Amino acid sequence: MEQLKLGDITIDVVQKNIKNIHLSVHPPTGRVRISAPGRMDLDTIRVFVVSKLGWIKKQQTRLRNQEREAQREFINRESHYFNGKRYLLKVIERDAAPKVVLKHSAIELYVRPETNAVKRKYVLDEWYRRKLKETVPALIETWEEKINVHVKEFGIKRMKTKWGTCNRQAKRIWLNLELAKKPPECLEYIVVHEMVHLMERNHNDRFIALMNGFMPKWRFYKDELNRLPVSHVEWNY
Repeated sequence: MEQLKLGDITIDVVQKNIKNIHLSVHPPTGRVRISAPGRMDLDTIRVFVVSKLGWIKKQQTRLRNQEREAQREFINRESHYFNGKRYLLKVIERDAAPKVVLKHSAIELYVRPETNAVKRKYVLDEWYRRKLKETVPALIETWEEKINVHVKEFGIKRMKTKWGTCNRQAKRIWLNLELAKKPPECLEYIVVHEMVHLMERNHNDRFIALMNGFMPKWRFYKDELNRLPVSHVEWNY
């Protein structure tokens, strides 16, 4: 892996068998990474980075200032979120299959005695995953009709740098598991965002015009999503 240095910004450069150059800024510190075609020389990559310096610095500032949740231990009366609302966790030990029950002000986590924090987290994450899988199909169906695109498949997974991704060729979208914790309008914004990418690959003027037409308040939802605290994650580079 090569590195470029521009002032106080270090850019990791990975060259591989791809067609286009991809720039990303990674939380929590704002580390910059570029994936570039193997045939592209470093001078060309440097020129591209220089053209994006303003955007890079803006992303770094946002990531460094964003509030982060403390690391969760999955114990009683710990705060957890679902659909943008705060709940207190209630851990109930019993000798039966694990499950999660949502109450008015609490998330009840049923686990076997001596279940450790890793397993408790897994049980809760799988509940979040199921909840998203219950919600997302209706959103996709609604917006397929409005946008006039077809999503063949969607999936839920943990992502460290994106809220969603789109594979235009496979007509498949992926959504970040963390979206289960965010307000419903933020989830819907990401679904629409990725579906619009089926029409336009890049975040260019056409993409912005499409978003403005389909979801006029999308910038508000984007800002809301970026203001909300993000989960504690052990970031690996």
